[in-house]
Amino acid sequence: MAGSGGLGDRAGVGQGAGAGPGPALRAPRGPLVLCALVLGAYCLCALPGRCPPAARAPAPAPAPSETPLAAHRPGALGLPRARSPGRRRLPQALIVGVKKGGTRALLEFLRLHPDVRALGSEPHFFDRCYERGLAWYRSLMPRTLDGQVTMEKTPSYFVTREAPPRILGMSPDTKLIVVVRNPVTRAISDYAQMLSKTPGLPSFRALVFRHGLGPVDTAWSAVRIGLYAQHLDNWLRYFPLSHFLFVSGERLVSDPAGEVGRVQDFLGLRRVVTDKHFYFNATKGFPCLQTAQGRSRPRCLGKSKGRPHPRVPEAVVRRLRDFYRPFNRRFYQMTGHDFGWD
Repeated sequence: MAGSGGLGDRAGVGQGAGAGPGPALRAPRGPLVLCALVLGAYCLCALPGRCPPAARAPAPAPAPSETPLAAHRPGALGLPRARSPGRRRLPQALIVGVKKGGTRALLEFLRLHPDVRALGSEPHFFDRCYERGLAWYRSLMPRTLDGQVTMEKTPSYFVTREAPPRILGMSPDTKLIVVVRNPVTRAISDYAQMLSKTPGLPSFRALVFRHGLGPVDTAWSAVRIGLYAQHLDNWLRYFPLSHFLFVSGERLVSDPAGEVGRVQDFLGLRRVVTDKHFYFNATKGFPCLQTAQGRSRPRCLGKSKGRPHPRVPEAVVRRLRDFYRPFNRRFYQMTGHDFGWD
């Protein structure tokens, strides 16, 4: 789903749109029925769409006599691009998660590199379109030359139980990148996106807890996605930890060049994308892209990046933070990295 990266969303804490007094949750049957209808409508809108047609695969690279693609694409930053058409290959690297973690931003940052060719849309092959087969999947990929890295990103792979064995079947050497973010902030960002598409949803508090301020509802996808340790358990049944790189969504905002540098190292690439390519947009609250020479205006991500969050009561945030703490600490132990969310 386009726009699921989530980089730069801003959370609010306090009384506001996501809040509601406890007694209001014990509403009469009529409002409850209305809520059920609204949620049902959202679910229908959120159902997976059709698989992308192979005909919509990126066009072949121009012939030597044509102007390079980089010259036509805004924000290409003047980095050299190969003129040879190359051939379509299965991806050697995947950004597998997580939704609203910063995956779109990371993909766009990596596409600045001349040796990275990435599919712009999310193909959802390993979770939604697997029956189409690997030949169909390959047909979606951009053409590459020897030495270039083909990759794609679909954040829902990380929470799909069938994805790891399917990716293993494609290639046991696949490099896996997971962009993670504070699960509390990520859940609020996820809710903000839902609310933008389906106005009239119940409050964040009403969805995150069962029966008022009862147990956290792990059946709600906005909560379930943030149980990173549980999802990683499933992946480690098929791939060793050495095949993963865990990228901090927070550091993609505060130090994009540093995090992208780690990714370039992981992919075996030269560190071409550096701090010269980033400009921090204080209004949006996240980095924009600029030419290393500064000859053109900075290019920012879509309008949805930097979308304000609904304000959520501090008591709700605190309860959710306490809920995630043991899962976060286990995730730190599994990955060998403390992300500092607690």
